[in-house]
Order: sequence, then structure tokens, then C-alpha cells
Amino acid sequence: MSKFKEVFVIDDDKVFHFIIKKLFSKNNIDVSPSFYLNGLEALEEIKEKISMGVALPDLILLDINMPIMDGWQFLDEFRKTKKETKGQTIIYLVSSSDSTSDMNKAKEYQDEIEDYFFKPMTLDDLKKIF
Repeated sequence: MSKFKEVFVIDDDKVFHFIIKKLFSKNNIDVSPSFYLNGLEALEEIKEKISMGVALPDLILLDINMPIMDGWQFLDEFRKTKKETKGQTIIYLVSSSDSTSDMNKAKEYQDEIEDYFFKPMTLDDLKKIF
């Protein structure tokens, strides 16, 4: 049983989606994540949940580099949007970027993000989350 009821995976890499599905399945993580190819798709879903009075996802795995709306833009918009809701969404950045500028920028969002993981995610990474 997972401590998270609803998980969003926001990443434009469909291979990463496949890996997450396999890691969850093989390790008995009992949750079916919702997948989004960019931050805008996920943000629209979140705004719809807010308008319907439905709880936000418990967990978001967020990539940084995506088309249309990247992870940083998503975090900026999510920061504004979540003020309208109750409950807490835990966000982990999951990126292939190990640049110093991205690592430093992540510190600017320490109120929004829990931790930063490098791709590919491993079983040990998931154990830290779940």
C-alpha cells in the first residue's frame, strides 16, 4: 500500500514513463500514476481539480527540461495556484541535468520541492520517496 493516493509524473520522456510504471509494478507500489508530457498539461488538470473541489495529487515527479512549459515554469504557476487549496503536494525534481545552475535554482524552490533526483531513477530513489 502506498502512502500516496495520487501521483503525477510530469516528463516529456515516454521512456521515463515506462520505467516508472515498471518500477512501481515490480516493487508493489500500489498507485497508478497519471502521466503528462509538459507542465501545462499537468497545470490544467490541477486547475480543473481545484475548480471541482477535488484534492490535488499527493506526489509529483517533475522533470525540468520539457517543451511548452518546463519544470521551473510549472513550479512558478503551481506556487500561485496551490494557495487556493488545502492539503499538501510533495514534489520531487527528477532530471538528467546535473548543471550547477539547475542545482542552485532548485534551492530557490525549497518550499515547493522535497528533493532532486537524477535520471534514471533507481529502486533506491523510489524507496526514499515511498
